[in-house]
Amino acid sequence: MESRSTAAGEAAVERVLRRAMPSRPARAPGVVLGALADGCVVGLLALSMWLIVRAGEQPPILHLTFAIVGVRALAIGRAAFRYTERLASHNAALAQLAELRVSTFEALVPRVPGAIESRRRGEVLAAFVDDVDQLQDEPLRVRQPILVSGIVVGLSLLVLALVSPPAALILAASLLVSGGAAAWLSERIAGRSDRELSAARAALLDTLLERFAAAEVLAAFGAQNLQRRRIAAAEERLARVQLRRSRAAGLTGAILALGSGAASLLILLAAAPALHAEGPGALSAPLVAAAVVVPAAVFEVFAQLPAALAARRTVRASAERVAELTEAPMPPEVPREGAGSGAVPRPDPAAPLVEVRDLSVSHPGAPAPSVSGVSFAVRAGETLVLTGESGAGKSTVALALVRLLEYGGDYRVRGVEARDLPIRELRSIVGLCEQTPHLFDADLRQNLKFALDSAGRGASGSGAVGASDAASDGELMAALDRVGLGEWARDRGGLDSPVGERGALVSGGQAQRIALARAILADFPVVVLDEPTAGVDRQLADRLLVDLIGAVPEDRAVILITHTELPEGLADSRVRRLELSAG
Repeated sequence: MESRSTAAGEAAVERVLRRAMPSRPARAPGVVLGALADGCVVGLLALSMWLIVRAGEQPPILHLTFAIVGVRALAIGRAAFRYTERLASHNAALAQLAELRVSTFEALVPRVPGAIESRRRGEVLAAFVDDVDQLQDEPLRVRQPILVSGIVVGLSLLVLALVSPPAALILAASLLVSGGAAAWLSERIAGRSDRELSAARAALLDTLLERFAAAEVLAAFGAQNLQRRRIAAAEERLARVQLRRSRAAGLTGAILALGSGAASLLILLAAAPALHAEGPGALSAPLVAAAVVVPAAVFEVFAQLPAALAARRTVRASAERVAELTEAPMPPEVPREGAGSGAVPRPDPAAPLVEVRDLSVSHPGAPAPSVSGVSFAVRAGETLVLTGESGAGKSTVALALVRLLEYGGDYRVRGVEARDLPIRELRSIVGLCEQTPHLFDADLRQNLKFALDSAGRGASGSGAVGASDAASDGELMAALDRVGLGEWARDRGGLDSPVGERGALVSGGQAQRIALARAILADFPVVVLDEPTAGVDRQLADRLLVDLIGAVPEDRAVILITHTELPEGLADSRVRRLELSAG
């Protein structure tokens, strides 16, 4: 079982790494140009040394013309090929990174809520930002350097073998010995640090997020100094990890420099007798000089290989963390995307907008259903009030209605079983105004237009920013007037007024009204209001409930989740009450 789990984990990591890799046609120009640039480095040093020694023999100038032109061409080629290689390889990697971010986000969305709640916010954010960004090193600093280094070093050894086979053997042996020693030392010193790097970043980010999000609470309880010490400790841990990695990189460079010098010295000793020899084994002084300096250039190219192996450890550690979030099996309590992708039954015009029978819902990992045996039906123009003590499962029912949690029993929308509907289509019918609506750090206009682009993604209080221009300012103000925020918005400067980060510049009741305005703009036939008066005093809560329900058009249905008593203004024949019991 353990080996099977390990194999599944390795396969998940490989899937993440494949998503980070540009296509072969996109990668090929970078590899070719990189090989040409590094080939120019080796050729330039060897030809320059040959030219210097040959010029010291004072031959006719025409004998040096080819080498002079070659040195200039290689010098220009090194810079030109390197520049174009950077353009080609980074363009391919960054284009793929954009697609990787989108695919990672799309993989995370179905897992909220339920599949990643056990992870810290900083851990998830670090995986989505830092670790996903780190994956661009797979094509840039792992795959391409290994290919380029292998090509150039192999060709250099081949050319050197044509000049002096002993010199080629010495250089090959030096590369193997020093490269192996550098890789072993890097793994021993920095191997664990490479795997700890993202974890240290996530820990620091988590403490910073806690500091910013809970600033008022920390100040109220005098815990700011304690939090500062936690941040300092996280910074110190990250610094230690980075220091170990830097120390390993320095020692690796020193080993390779030592190997390069030893190879040049051994080649000089091996080739010196050939200077005085006659016949096939004889070497001219310019060729010996070129052979002696070639290891310096070849080791410079070869140094990419240990660096690529070190980068590979870091990239793989990041891929493992991303895979843990996006590739882990989905809990059975979380609906799968793609459900209901077959032929969708025709809706029944006579059926209720929403009807549930013997509904049961469980949270991931829970030993028993959080709610069971719930039955109700809601038609257009009706309001259903779900009440009950804390823990009765009211919000759990709301999550099931928008298919954020799987359900048992029957759940029909316009007479069609919810499982038979594509999730996006169902969420364009049933919209959820969450207990704490998410407001973006933008103006009022963008926070309203967001609903037009997010209709069908699940909730009017959460989702991805993607403002649409489908609604005019007049329509936006009409929606605000409908929820009782028109005058308030005009007094603040209209639709250009900011709402602050996470709605810091508006009250809880105003945030609920903005969320309902989103739901009206999104044109949901069924609106689920989850505890809209949480954190609001009783007098304001009663007025808010009356206004929120009164703002919903008469041809729509409202499902109100609350634990408070209904105000007298809602005592109507169209308002029904269903109480859930805990346990």
